Amino acid sequence: MIVCPNCNHPNPDGAVQCEACYTPLPATTNCPSCGATVQADAAFCGQCGYNLHSAGVPHVHSTVATTVTPDVPVEVPALVPPDPLLELLQPDALGMSESTPSSSFPPTEVAVPPESVSQIPATPSSPPEPAPTVVAQPVVSIQSIPTPPPLEPAPVSEVEVPAPAAPAPTVTAARTQLQQVIARLIHVQTDRLIELPQNLSVIHIGKPNDRIPPDIDVSGFPNSEVVSRIHADIRVEGDAHYVEDVGSSNGTYINNLPLLPGNRHRLRPGDRISLGKGDLMTFLFQLA
Repeated sequence: MIVCPNCNHPNPDGAVQCEACYTPLPATTNCPSCGATVQADAAFCGQCGYNLHSAGVPHVHSTVATTVTPDVPVEVPALVPPDPLLELLQPDALGMSESTPSSSFPPTEVAVPPESVSQIPATPSSPPEPAPTVVAQPVVSIQSIPTPPPLEPAPVSEVEVPAPAAPAPTVTAARTQLQQVIARLIHVQTDRLIELPQNLSVIHIGKPNDRIPPDIDVSGFPNSEVVSRIHADIRVEGDAHYVEDVGSSNGTYINNLPLLPGNRHRLRPGDRISLGKGDLMTFLFQLA
């Protein structure tokens, strides 16, 4: 019988397709050990566990050795009756004679031969222990405690109610104006201050051109020939400012480290921005 791997439908041996879902059935073969039908790509037989990948080695089932224990009679020694004289001499191990009252267990008379009584040594009787003295606790009567008289409410005296005071003059709090943070660039070579536009989210830095006019024109600064016409951008996102190179010829450097095109750096107060090589056009980023 071949079980369909798609719908688990049992198919007769030798079938090529499933009778229920028409799925191609896997090829089958017989186990060389037990003859059961198994798949051709199976590693072990599902009936006897034979390794189908072994080269013609028949599967041998291991025989479990059975251990048989012979019936050997166990010899039990016979019980020896105790000597009655030893039972008389043996003290009460459980202490039943002291703890059990005489009313519950009456004494039993034991007949002892006169010759055995003479051999038993006389044991001096110990004086009985005095009973512990119990101190009686005084009984406190509940009725002897006097009940306190009920509290009378204090007389209410007339209290003068002061006249309402005049309303205090209304003081209008002055509105606190939040100071807006202004970002600016300081040109290191000329100590010139440039404030960044506050109404722009992208600030273009470069020189005049026909494609993207610069918001910060550096053509009037010394050594402006190292700056490309479309050199770098400063992007404003909330309180953060980011600088990125937009494909300049001589590159952009942040704190003397090159800024790769496509990457951007978050500016912090004191960062050094160099446009071009040689640190000829340098700006310091500040917040005021």
